[in-house]
Amino acid sequence: MSHAAQVDGAAILDAVHAALTRYVVLPSAEAVDAVVLWVAATHAQAAWAHAPRLVIRAPERRCGKSRLLDVVESTCHNPLITVNASPAAVYRAIGTDNPPTLLIDEADTIFGGKNADANEDLRGLLNAGHQRNRPTIRWDNNTRSLEKIPTFAMAALAGIGAMPDTIEDRAVVVRMRRRAAGERVAPYRMRRDGPPLRTLAEQLAAWLRPHLTALEAAEPAMPLEDRAADTWEPLIAVADLAGGTWPARARKAADILTTEHTDTAAASDRIRLLADCRTAFGDLDAIPTSVLLDRLRADPEAPWADYGPAGLTAVKLGTLLREYDITSANIRFPAPIGQVKGYQRHAFIDAWTRYCPLPDPAPAPAPSHPSHPSPPSSTPGRQNPWDGTTRPNHHPHRDGSTRPTLQAVPPLTSVGTGGTGGTDTPRNHANGGAA
Repeated sequence: MSHAAQVDGAAILDAVHAALTRYVVLPSAEAVDAVVLWVAATHAQAAWAHAPRLVIRAPERRCGKSRLLDVVESTCHNPLITVNASPAAVYRAIGTDNPPTLLIDEADTIFGGKNADANEDLRGLLNAGHQRNRPTIRWDNNTRSLEKIPTFAMAALAGIGAMPDTIEDRAVVVRMRRRAAGERVAPYRMRRDGPPLRTLAEQLAAWLRPHLTALEAAEPAMPLEDRAADTWEPLIAVADLAGGTWPARARKAADILTTEHTDTAAASDRIRLLADCRTAFGDLDAIPTSVLLDRLRADPEAPWADYGPAGLTAVKLGTLLREYDITSANIRFPAPIGQVKGYQRHAFIDAWTRYCPLPDPAPAPAPSHPSHPSPPSSTPGRQNPWDGTTRPNHHPHRDGSTRPTLQAVPPLTSVGTGGTGGTDTPRNHANGGAA
């Protein structure tokens, strides 16, 4: 029997798990399992098509994120830790036959505030390096030729607050929190505790390196899809190789941590705007641009009142919505509004459905008494107009929520063509009179 076959991978993962929880309190058992598997996966980096990032974030200082990064440094493959490396230096370090595991502490100081624009190259490297064969191309003045610089490498980032969304979308995200009074950990000293942890790193490498070919060909059953599946596949492949309880634990961690991140991730400005527009529309078929802006800026919990020096403007609104093929048009409303620029509900329906769908409504309770038919509407085929003082009727099929406290906009009477200077009120061809 070969040495590789004799190695108990599950026992090694258990030992890394014990070492990790000795020095750090993580937010959940699934978070511990995820970090253990991520560390192990760094030792089989050559087998992966994707290099998952590990994001260690916390709301405040003294939540253990830097200590966790210390333990990761001592147990991962070929660590390269930095707090302020230039993108050029990182490119050169990664562009080797044996790329390091890149560890970035205090990442919030790199990607936040005034430094964000200055470090776009580093963010681009971290984004591109998630997938193999995505090199950065630079012009070499010395050789007068294009140079392809590899970017593929596993990376961990620790910092306060969220990392850029393009990085977190490619990451296993662990949300640290400050230890409670009853939670105890052992003090960590690099000189004393580092060598035993490096021994664990050597054991991980000795176990995984002989299995690189099998890991490269592995296609584990995944509980996730798309980029989340790409990110978690190396971790689950390692767990399947280890056996024991690890395959089930890995899939549970993938499901729970991905769901947590999805539920807590901040929506982009555009998606937030889509959802807020749905609320502003209420039950209306169309709304003047000026009224839509007033309603958006009136929400004290929304960012639109402070979106720029003058708040959200018609031009900025149009720019944000244009990405979803939503544009304003000349719309004729009854007096006293008349013809003005506005938006129509039907233009939003596809974007609402794709990017911010409403949750499925809870099933209605069974009636306790026989129901009676509702009286017919005063105008067949149309809803009753909302007078702005009573709660509007709820229409689930319209994919819109309601805002009963806002003044109503008169119903749409006709629609002109987008971008024209205006049209006369269409005539009623049925009776030959004016509409």
